[in-house]
Amino acid sequence: MKRGKESLGNTRMKRTVLILSILCSIYLFHGCAFWLQTGEEKTPRELALEGRERLNRKDYRGALESFQKLKDWYPFSKYAILAELKIGDAHYFRKEYEDAILAYEEFENLHPRNEAIPYVIYQIGMCYFKRLRSIDRDQTMAQNALKVFQKLIRKYPDTIYARKAQNHINICIKNLAEHEFYVGVFYYKSKHYKAALERFKTVVCEYPDTGVHHKALRYIALCKLKLNSNQ
Repeated sequence: MKRGKESLGNTRMKRTVLILSILCSIYLFHGCAFWLQTGEEKTPRELALEGRERLNRKDYRGALESFQKLKDWYPFSKYAILAELKIGDAHYFRKEYEDAILAYEEFENLHPRNEAIPYVIYQIGMCYFKRLRSIDRDQTMAQNALKVFQKLIRKYPDTIYARKAQNHINICIKNLAEHEFYVGVFYYKSKHYKAALERFKTVVCEYPDTGVHHKALRYIALCKLKLNSNQ
């Protein structure tokens, strides 16, 4: 009889503990949810305003965090498109150019008819343009920037971004021309006259009126003299 009472007491104790555990779990769940709702979770509009404010303060890391949250938490919000664009801007201002290109290209692919597309293409070009190298170095960035800016002018010729791109195009072409001329002179001095001749011809044919056109013509004549004298 005594054992029966002890068993019944233990059962009641277990039930009480279980009930208390369930109540604590419910309390903690709702408490955390309330805390998240009131202390952490922001509306799409609040995150958009926060991101813009941080951009204006040049807090680009903070802006990136705000816009990334907006994009992740509210992908179907009307502010999500803004977040996608501004993520590219935040990376750009942080000089994270490859990440910026990825963000801008994603925006262009997802929203090809958006009014911000001319700006997006311009920014992609600037991500390459900002990394132009001296004429004695590889000119891949100049080539990429040139292609993007030419695409912008071809597709959106009447925009302010097309007009701004033209100045950058001139610089890219000048870099490419001077690089070809530099390599040509190197080959000429190394007595590789045939290779030098091809480089100087490239300057004349592809990059006329860039300041090295006439010098390239003179070197073409010198290369031909050298090649003829070696025959």
